[in-house]
Amino acid sequence: MGARDFDPAALADAEFAGWVAYYRREWLPFLGAALRMVRVGFGTSWARTVRGAWYVLRANQVWAPYPDNDPAQAREYMRRFYDLVVRADGLALDPAEAARREVEWWRVHRMHQRQDDLSEDDVTAALVDLYAYVYDQSSESVREAARQRVIAMGHSDAWVAGGCRRDDPRLNDERSALLASYTALRAAVER
Repeated sequence: MGARDFDPAALADAEFAGWVAYYRREWLPFLGAALRMVRVGFGTSWARTVRGAWYVLRANQVWAPYPDNDPAQAREYMRRFYDLVVRADGLALDPAEAARREVEWWRVHRMHQRQDDLSEDDVTAALVDLYAYVYDQSSESVREAARQRVIAMGHSDAWVAGGCRRDDPRLNDERSALLASYTALRAAVER
């Protein structure tokens, strides 16, 4: 199992749990979600999964503070993560470039979420840029996956604005959109 044969439902559930934990600043549950995301999403060994999940956790922790986050440190943790993925799966990518694109979509989303300086199309474009690079696919083939993930982010952003309640029905919509996103991404990378 590797980066091209992930289970879309399992990955969507793991990312959903990660987003909920991230916005509630519940770092231990976030780490559990990151373990599932790395294992399901990239099929790494358990040793690499634990290390990779730690890097993902740390990247998110240094990114989380607003407005005083540390993008350079977030990129460095994600570079370490992608270095593990390259060694485990043999993906043909530069870990530093993958990390730059990863943290860039985080930045674009934050600007859209917090300052409304950018549109959903800008967030989609940043995700397309990441997906096309990491999975070595055309931009058009991964656009629907990116679009669905942005829809999920919209539900998440509304949930955050509404107080991050666990009983908020928007969470169901978020999970559904993440499933649609990962189903579309899996279809794109299988071609």
